[in-house]
Amino acid sequence: MPTLTEHLRQSSETLARMAAQAGPAEEMAEKICRALQAGQKVVMFGNGGSAADAQHLAAELAGRFALERPALAGIALTTNTSSITAIGNDYGYEFIFSRQLEGLGKKDDVLVAITTSGNSKNILEAVKAARKLGMTVVGMTGEKGGEFAKLCDIALVTPSDKTPRIQEGHIAMGHAMCEFAEHVLYGAK
Repeated sequence: MPTLTEHLRQSSETLARMAAQAGPAEEMAEKICRALQAGQKVVMFGNGGSAADAQHLAAELAGRFALERPALAGIALTTNTSSITAIGNDYGYEFIFSRQLEGLGKKDDVLVAITTSGNSKNILEAVKAARKLGMTVVGMTGEKGGEFAKLCDIALVTPSDKTPRIQEGHIAMGHAMCEFAEHVLYGAK
């Protein structure tokens, strides 16, 4: 079992390697800013810890991250348990996100799909649905999520195969996106 010090060292090393992702991360933030400025929304989702990250980041947009400013259109598809369970029961678990997107997603909205593995069928089905709707697809995954990453317009790949490190990378990228969006859209006050 790694010591607490080793755990923190691994985490900081992974986050430091993510600096190579600055280009795709900035591209993601710029696309999100343009969509929000145009009255579009950012739709986020994932499973398990990734669902929690999606909800966290959607709340940062709808509420605030660091600046007092108007609410931004951030939605997490993981919050409506009635929809998730009804869709899962009637259509199958692999359609819990794609079915919601069919009703909520619009052309030029931004989809942020979060998956540590890149293999979740419900995530892949939602990406297909988003493509049909004309949404921009941003994916966050780990280093083994290569096939998923190829399906995305922008892929942010945390350079790790360990779920905790990947999730730490996702929330760090998400926080950077929220801060960037606030400052671009509303400037420092």
